[in-house]
Amino acid sequence: MKNLYASLAAALALGFAAPAMAVPLPYDQPGIENTVQYQFIAASTGEVTAYFAGSDAGYMNEITLLVNGVETGIQGLNNQTSVYGQVLNFGAVTAGDRLVFKLLNINPGTIGPFYSDRSMNDGGYNHIFSSAYAGDDKIPAGVFIGFEDLPRGGDFDYNDERFVFVNVADVTDVPEPASIALLMAGVAGLAASRKAKRARQA
Repeated sequence: MKNLYASLAAALALGFAAPAMAVPLPYDQPGIENTVQYQFIAASTGEVTAYFAGSDAGYMNEITLLVNGVETGIQGLNNQTSVYGQVLNFGAVTAGDRLVFKLLNINPGTIGPFYSDRSMNDGGYNHIFSSAYAGDDKIPAGVFIGFEDLPRGGDFDYNDERFVFVNVADVTDVPEPASIALLMAGVAGLAASRKAKRARQA
């Protein structure tokens, strides 16, 4: 019985955990829009830096940042010329500042821009997927964001432009996943079943 409860507790812990990945976690439902409304803030007073983590896009794009709704005027990490691990410093921020990342289309220059805040995108489409990132030998631990660089969310695979941002906290209020709710219902049902069985044997 103790082993059963230990196994269930371990399953619940795994269900609630969101470990940082050593490799950026890809979006697991390509073709289906990511519905998460992300919110990012400065984790501490200091500098926000961006690291280029790859691109599968044909368009030429660069990244920039809005801090509390104000453009920093700093942009870069061109996806056609940047190399993995190349860094861009966005400058100083204060802990708790609201951060919105903005993908700029350079060529052909006729689409976008696309924002990490989906409410700012034309039509309200989500153009990003985000996850924690544990870091590697070229990119430190941080917040991974994969962008879609086509209008209306493109093909929703969120791998056109990939970046890792440091000194950034993801404060998204994500609803409890259905799978965890189902697991908890199963645990409650199992407990009720065992209790009823013991009552019949008594």
